[in-house]
Amino acid sequence: MKFGKVDNPDEIDFKLPADAAANKALLGEAKKQDHPNIYIGCAKWNKADLKSFYPKGTKDELAYYATQFNSIELNATFYNNFPVETIESWYNKTPESFRFFPKLHQGISHWKRLKEAKEQTDIFLDGIAHLQEKLGMLFLQMPDNFGPKNWENLKSYLEDWPSGFPLALELRHTGWYDGSWDSEQLYAVLEKKNISHIITDSAGRRDLLHMRLTTPTAFVRYNGANVDSDYTRLDDWFERLEQWTKEGIENIYFFVHQNHEEASPLLSAYLIKMFNDKLGMSLKIPHDPNSEKQKTLFDGQ
Repeated sequence: MKFGKVDNPDEIDFKLPADAAANKALLGEAKKQDHPNIYIGCAKWNKADLKSFYPKGTKDELAYYATQFNSIELNATFYNNFPVETIESWYNKTPESFRFFPKLHQGISHWKRLKEAKEQTDIFLDGIAHLQEKLGMLFLQMPDNFGPKNWENLKSYLEDWPSGFPLALELRHTGWYDGSWDSEQLYAVLEKKNISHIITDSAGRRDLLHMRLTTPTAFVRYNGANVDSDYTRLDDWFERLEQWTKEGIENIYFFVHQNHEEASPLLSAYLIKMFNDKLGMSLKIPHDPNSEKQKTLFDGQ
């Protein structure tokens, strides 16, 4: 995970921005429910990345991962259009309650840059639809050099998006958020199409960190820096998510990334435990069999 990586994370101001003024009204219109649907997970299930997370002798990494987590942010689909048989195998290896959050293929976002991308989109959706009810939400990540000058292409693509596939959008050009462009145009389309606005929290890209929801769903991509402040940052995030929960948020999708991914399960477990302890949730806490730090953190709580 190179995006937003810095050599000096201790010098970064990790304070979360103030909440967007529009959020309270948006969440006030959400469906009333006892608690939000909460899905917290990692970006990958690959043993080479998560290393010590898997017990010795684990033969099927996804099958084991799905016993510990209720979701996965599926970045692999950005690089490959997988055969239907592979997608169906993912479905069959995971429990009924498990959800996948796949990234749209780079051919759509980075090669075509959304122009004349209907054929590529249809191919992707035809395949990923085989996840059936386990498809949580797709997400479209645009490249760093895709800025407001490309607004008409983005608007056209979003307005044509099929409503049967829940979608979230991640933008990585600072021009969308620095006040140089009227971002209300973007928010209006996202709200109209019921497309969620991804919140990206990364050490080296504080310029992208916003707090503007466009649906009653918080989709957060959290990039840790493999330092102790990763945990205090999660404390702050829990406070914000708790606030949104009180205001009526329906879904929380929170995915943890790291420069060294082996720490991702531990960070995820830390956040999950806060939801269980402080909001009365009963989410499974993933267990890292080789993590002394997990024992230290949890024994002290």
